[in-house]
Amino acid sequence: MIASPRQLAWLLLLATALLLTACGGPKVLTGAAKRQPPQPAKRPPAGAVVPATQRPYVIKGKTYYPLPTASGYEEAGIASWYGPNFHGRKTANGEVYDMHAKTAAHKTLPIDTHLLVKNLDNGRETVVRVNDRGPFVDGRIIDLSLTAAREIDIEKCGTARVRIAALGEAVTIRQNDKTLERFLPHADFQSGEFYVQIGSFTNPANAARLKDKMLGLGRKTVVQTFDRGDALFYRVQVRGGRELAAARHMAGLLEREGFPGFVVAR
Repeated sequence: MIASPRQLAWLLLLATALLLTACGGPKVLTGAAKRQPPQPAKRPPAGAVVPATQRPYVIKGKTYYPLPTASGYEEAGIASWYGPNFHGRKTANGEVYDMHAKTAAHKTLPIDTHLLVKNLDNGRETVVRVNDRGPFVDGRIIDLSLTAAREIDIEKCGTARVRIAALGEAVTIRQNDKTLERFLPHADFQSGEFYVQIGSFTNPANAARLKDKMLGLGRKTVVQTFDRGDALFYRVQVRGGRELAAARHMAGLLEREGFPGFVVAR
């Protein structure tokens, strides 16, 4: 039987994936390393309960959609810190905020994501764990605890330009009778199939309307369904191209046109 063009395309994609797996060894994770954007979430098992921290939430009239994974996440922007006024209060995941621990608040990364935070002005670095949501101030991408702020020397100035990068899944190992924590780095892919997600709806009609609007603007757009376990979502995604840089450029264009979103890879 002769394979159809569609079947040949899938076979080529599978062969490419196997080749990458065979040739790609572990990579050293550094603060300057470039990483792939967040990957689409896998369908949760039937009956799975989605944590409250992974559900969309609204702050000041704006809806935030927590990312399904931090895999390969990297972002540059302004960091700030929060301390005494919040010390002892509950964080988004129910923990009590301790400004002396190395934690942070981020608007959309999954709770318990470990991040490498680098101060771009002085090169100092720290590692934090996300356990809260925020900061809800335009232009800021992360709120650090007091201890983390001191480690990268932003306590006095209050803010700084930083780059944050997800360290990956944390695993605990035993070595020389000691318990150590290690992070599993993610592969580095700058090429692939990239889209910019600009909306997520439970009503398919709303997703269809946004898709038609984007098609009318000349943007190649698709609607991808996602079963979160407790609800079925219709995600509107605009084609970003086969290069990560092109997808990020598209995300910038869309934001300026009034359709903010984030890059996803397939």
